[in-house]
Amino acid sequence: ETGSYGLYRIGMGKLQPSRCFELHRMVSSAKAAVPTVGDQAAAMQLSQCAKNLATSLAELRTASQKAHEACGPMEIDSALSTVQTLKNELQDAKMAAVEGQLKPLPGETLEKCAQDLGSTSKAVGSSMAQLLTCAAQGNEHYTGVAARETAQALKSLAQAARGVSASTGDPPAAHAMLDSARDVMEGSAVLIQEAKQALGAPGDADRQQRLAQVAKAVSHSLNNCVNCLPGQKDVDVALKSIGESSKKLLVESLPPSSKSFQEAQSELNQAAADLNQSAGEVVHATRGQSGELAAASGKFSEDFDEFLGAGIEMAGQAQTKEDQIQVIGNLKNISMASSKLLLAAKSLSVDPGAPNAKNLLAAAARAVTESINQLITLCTQQAPGQKECDNALRELETVKEMLENPNEPVSDLSYFDCIEGVMENSKVLGEAMAGISQNAKTGDLPAFGECVGVASKALCGLTEAAAQAAFLVGVSDPNSQAGQQGLVDPIQFARANQAIQMACQNLVDPASSPSQVLSAATIVAKHTSALCNACRIASSKTANPVAKRHFVQSAKEVANSTANLVKTIKALDGDFSEDNRNKCRVATAPLIEAVENLTAFASNPEFVSIPAQISAEGSHAQEPLLTSARTMLESSSWLIRTARSLAINPKDPSAWSVLAAHSHTVSEAIKSLITSIRDKAPGQRECDHSIDGINKCIRDIEQASLAAVSQNLAARDDISVEALQEQLTSVVQEIGHLIDPIATAARGEAAQLGHKVTQLASYFEPLVLAAVGLVSKLMSHQQQMTLLDQTKTLAESALQTLYAAKEGGGNPKASHTHDAITEAAQLMKEAVDDLMVTLNEAASEVGMVANMVDSIAEAMSKLDEGTPPETKASFVDYQTTVVKYSKAIAVTAQEMMTKAVTNPEELGGLASQMTTDYGHLAFQGRMAAATAEPEEIGLQIRARVQELGHGCIFLVQKGGALQVCPTDSYTKRELIECARAVSEKVSLVLSALQAGNKGTQACITAASAVSGIIADLDTTIMFATAGTLHAENNESFADHRENILKTAKALVEDTKLLVSGAASSQEQLAQAAHSSASTITQLAEVVKLGAASLGSDDPETQVVLINAIKDVAKALSDLIGATKGAASKPADDPSMYQLKGAAKVMVTNVTSLLKTVKAVEDEATRGTRALEATIEYIKQEVVFPGESIRMTKGITMATAKAVAAGNSCRQKDVIATANLSRKAVADMLTACKQASFHLEVSEEVRARALRYGTECTLGYLALLEHVLAILQKPTPELKQPLAALSKRVASAVTELIQAAEAMKGTEWVDPEDPTVIAETELLGAAASIEAAAKKLEQLKPRAKPKQADETLDFEEQILEAAKSIAAATSALVKSASAAQRELVAQGKVGAIPANAADDGQWSQGLISAARMVAAATSSLCEAANASVQGHASEEKLISSAKQVAASTAQLLVACKVKADQDSEAMRRLQAAGNAVKRASDNLVRAAQKAAFGKADDDDVVVKTKFVGGIAQIIAAQEEMLKKERELEEQQYKFLPTELREDEG
Repeated sequence: ETGSYGLYRIGMGKLQPSRCFELHRMVSSAKAAVPTVGDQAAAMQLSQCAKNLATSLAELRTASQKAHEACGPMEIDSALSTVQTLKNELQDAKMAAVEGQLKPLPGETLEKCAQDLGSTSKAVGSSMAQLLTCAAQGNEHYTGVAARETAQALKSLAQAARGVSASTGDPPAAHAMLDSARDVMEGSAVLIQEAKQALGAPGDADRQQRLAQVAKAVSHSLNNCVNCLPGQKDVDVALKSIGESSKKLLVESLPPSSKSFQEAQSELNQAAADLNQSAGEVVHATRGQSGELAAASGKFSEDFDEFLGAGIEMAGQAQTKEDQIQVIGNLKNISMASSKLLLAAKSLSVDPGAPNAKNLLAAAARAVTESINQLITLCTQQAPGQKECDNALRELETVKEMLENPNEPVSDLSYFDCIEGVMENSKVLGEAMAGISQNAKTGDLPAFGECVGVASKALCGLTEAAAQAAFLVGVSDPNSQAGQQGLVDPIQFARANQAIQMACQNLVDPASSPSQVLSAATIVAKHTSALCNACRIASSKTANPVAKRHFVQSAKEVANSTANLVKTIKALDGDFSEDNRNKCRVATAPLIEAVENLTAFASNPEFVSIPAQISAEGSHAQEPLLTSARTMLESSSWLIRTARSLAINPKDPSAWSVLAAHSHTVSEAIKSLITSIRDKAPGQRECDHSIDGINKCIRDIEQASLAAVSQNLAARDDISVEALQEQLTSVVQEIGHLIDPIATAARGEAAQLGHKVTQLASYFEPLVLAAVGLVSKLMSHQQQMTLLDQTKTLAESALQTLYAAKEGGGNPKASHTHDAITEAAQLMKEAVDDLMVTLNEAASEVGMVANMVDSIAEAMSKLDEGTPPETKASFVDYQTTVVKYSKAIAVTAQEMMTKAVTNPEELGGLASQMTTDYGHLAFQGRMAAATAEPEEIGLQIRARVQELGHGCIFLVQKGGALQVCPTDSYTKRELIECARAVSEKVSLVLSALQAGNKGTQACITAASAVSGIIADLDTTIMFATAGTLHAENNESFADHRENILKTAKALVEDTKLLVSGAASSQEQLAQAAHSSASTITQLAEVVKLGAASLGSDDPETQVVLINAIKDVAKALSDLIGATKGAASKPADDPSMYQLKGAAKVMVTNVTSLLKTVKAVEDEATRGTRALEATIEYIKQEVVFPGESIRMTKGITMATAKAVAAGNSCRQKDVIATANLSRKAVADMLTACKQASFHLEVSEEVRARALRYGTECTLGYLALLEHVLAILQKPTPELKQPLAALSKRVASAVTELIQAAEAMKGTEWVDPEDPTVIAETELLGAAASIEAAAKKLEQLKPRAKPKQADETLDFEEQILEAAKSIAAATSALVKSASAAQRELVAQGKVGAIPANAADDGQWSQGLISAARMVAAATSSLCEAANASVQGHASEEKLISSAKQVAASTAQLLVACKVKADQDSEAMRRLQAAGNAVKRASDNLVRAAQKAAFGKADDDDVVVKTKFVGGIAQIIAAQEEMLKKERELEEQQYKFLPTELREDEG
């Protein structure tokens, strides 16, 4: 075990994440370089080596994961052992140093070891921060990894400390270095031990506190170790000296000055100049040897001491106490700025490569200059304009440092922001220079001083913009190494940290004014917001769960501490008291600590970006900009000096000529700078070169096409077809990889544009060579031209992309070019896809599948990448796409299985299609995994998609092998097995997706259940309307009221859970959906029972009650749909607003149900309540009039009834009106959906129907609302408008009818009388039912060898019940026919009807109802037949019986429309309908008593007679062989159930 772990530790030590990343980059770079290698043999070898390395890396990653599972828990103990060993080694080194025997190792120098120690100390701090986080979260795996990385960093630190000690010539310093390094090792050992113990109790606060204390002790030891470096102690001495000198500022009263004001002023000016110069020397010394920094920091501390003395002397000259306090405050600011300068210099000297370190040092130097200028402005009393000139000269001297080797970004400005900055500042500078000259001439010295200050600020802005532009020019040079974007930007974190600390310092400064406090608060808010956003992005990108949680937690800590600080700032802004300032000071500490911790954690090498490296060519390209900027600064300095002398003596002619010369030089330098910036715009030159190169390639393709057409294209004999295909595929893939980076760079990353464009252009010459070479070897002319045309299309689309990219230029503000860039990039992607499909098909025809396998493997490798692109959709959207591609892969696998037997030559195209589909599937699967909740589901999806990828690779390989040898039966069997494995793995992918979408799936199921309830309620309404909904057991409505109210309240609670479930987890959403479906089912049942208890003699009230619950069910259905659409969406998504609207409708309809339940027994109000419910229903139906225009039926009759009810004010009339109105409007809003949106309906007629349908509905709604108003207050005046309102409805109905006639067209005719058709159809339906009944009578229950007596009764029951229903429905249809004949005899329906349209509609309704009864009865007979033979489920039988009942109710309603209720025919009809209902109920009850779905477990009994038995066996064998043959012929049966689709 020890040996295996030792091997694991050595391997994992070599297998650092950074090294793995470098190896992956090596593979990518090698693949990218293959197309550009001219030597064919070398190119093929490089390609093969890259593939081998990629395969080995994948295998190594898998092996390392398995090794970690076996040995991972031992990593912490191993790290602890390593640290103990390092401690002992340092002890040995100390003893050797004491004896003078410690010697440097070969290659070790003091400077190298010092830099190694400085950089390694940061790596130690970062890995320890990772260790603390992992231990606090209780993640054993990542704690072990962090412990191992900490031990590795400590090993490097110990080596560097030993090297420094051996190389230095100062024995005490060497001893101190080794002692401090040993302290670090001791503290680290304790820290790792504490982390191990904390793993066992992740939530133990005491252990967490102990862990934090040990970490602080180690951090302190680490700082001591760094401070032992040469030069660091000198900087510490200088810092200490500045601190000691600054104590002079803490005395309560200053001694009076012994010098004159002029002497004190002169000394202060000289001391200020010396201190400013020393600050510049400190900045310069950081780029030299450690001794230079020691000397510069010593001189700086001396100059500071002199300056402080001169400042205190000047403070003694102050006339008032307030002036003296102000001077002392400025001196304190200078002291603080000086300390920060030395700290920044010290940090840079320790780690010169630290992100943003140079910029922080330059900012600290500028802060020193600015604070000196503030003091000089306050204290000195020179002639007007002189102070401003001196301040300006100091500022220009400081910013000059920016132009020295700008190899780091100076600011966040883009290149185009730099151009704008230069233009704006040059305009300001021109006006200021004119003002300087003019005011010096006129003697307006205050204005002169102001112009000098403005010019100084403009020059600083110009210098900053020029330095940033120069950096971008250098980085964008194709020879420079472009930086790699990491998980976080360390420069952004360092800048934010610095800005927040400075702002917090200003907040607590007693001298800060209210405006300064607000400004500081704004800076804090801005930078903390940026940090939190960066943490959010980093958390979404990283695959490391510890880092993901830590970034989220850090963002919360920063946000919370910022919120607390903002509260104290508000209090301080209201009252600048000492108490409020102290509270503010206390609140800043947690924020600063949180930001520092976050910055330390983010500095982990795993997260940070790789900085760009500027090449010699890039530095050369910078020179024009830097030269112009330096000339501008130098001439500006001389101009200001000359202007200062002119302010004193404006009559000096020679000074004026010198001023003019310098002014001209500055102007020329700025013009040169602007020209250089414009000429050097990143990527423009490269775009021009690339465009020329691709144009040449297009011409070559055209020449090859002409040669191919004339059959004069010379074949290449130096290379094989396979090698050419591989080259062409490789180069097309690399071009495809560059499309998105080019589009991104063109839209907003100017520095990257030149690199990407040059790389793209370098691929087109190899593309043309390979394409033309391959074409020359193809025999088919059609294939030749297709390949050349697609290659030319790719080149032309690339050319278009380059033109768009050049136009965009990487300018994020040039939004007018971004659409063109996106469109060109999309066209280029399509060209790449088309060419890849052609190449894969051509390769697959000859069995070459290596490129397809590589494509699948590449797609699989991207699944493991930890930085997925920004997700722009929800899990449901990605799930839908993944399901689509999964099904496509499964179908392709089945086709490959079939073609393997019939047409093996077609396998290549199918393999190519599978490769393409898997590429899309892998990308969408990665996005689905990133958006899945919880995290385990995402990991499962990723794993399942990878497994499917392995299956696809095997299947594609077998397809290629079978193409090479089509008759190999063994390969065929293997291919079939692989295809089956692919289908199974597709099922696993789908099941993983379904697990991640449990809530949405539950919503779909619930919506289906609610739809069934709505259909059932429609049937119940038909029975109620027909007067056949009778009470059971003489119940009263009061028996059901409480149950209805209780269940309705439960539904309201479920509604709340459903709405909140949209923003919750899928698990909670699933529970809410299931609960709401269950509750609405219960509510519908109790309401139906309540309606039945009202009695069939009051059908209108029954319908009102059932309509109320139907409205609730419909609203719940809409709510479930809205919840499904809004699941996992952000709060501001439009679907959330739809969800809120659906929830409001749901609450409204439940409230309406409760009101109806309470009013249903009150005859005085139930009509009014019914009308209110109908009005609400119509309002909800016309919310979306564009979707709800349909033809009218019954609106005219309903209008007349509404007017009558308004005049009579009787509740009975009102209830009838409400029910009829609801049905009339529903019919209108139901019947015309197909007609209005039919393909043959013109846009004009559709718009007309929309308009008048809406007008009709709204007019009728107004009429009902007016009737409701009359009911509440019946007066003659209110009744008068009824006629006008009814005319409005009638007018709209007329227009709508005309629109309906227009929809019918002119060719529609009705050749026969509708009544005759009705009679014929009714008799036909009756004959059909009689035939079905006769067939049913002939049925006998099947005989069984066992248990015949027990099951016979039940099957006989079923047959008897089915026979009863068939007989009853036959009688019913005959009764309906008789009823119709009676109506004709009475003249209510004539042979040629007076109202042909009305009677025709009635006849059509009767026909439809009769047909439905016949069809339902036929289905019932079939179900009964199947049931007694054991082939059907009880559900089918119950469903058939219910359908008979529903169609019977519809036939009763159709017959009763015009019938005389007291006639003999109607009585027979009613009796027949009741008989059908009873028979159906009996059958349903019988079926529900037993389960028909169970498998028949009875044994097969072979006949005992010899001959009969043999015959039976032979028949069984024949049936088995027949089934086996069908199985082989229909391979689609291997397809999983969830993937089977209808052939249509």
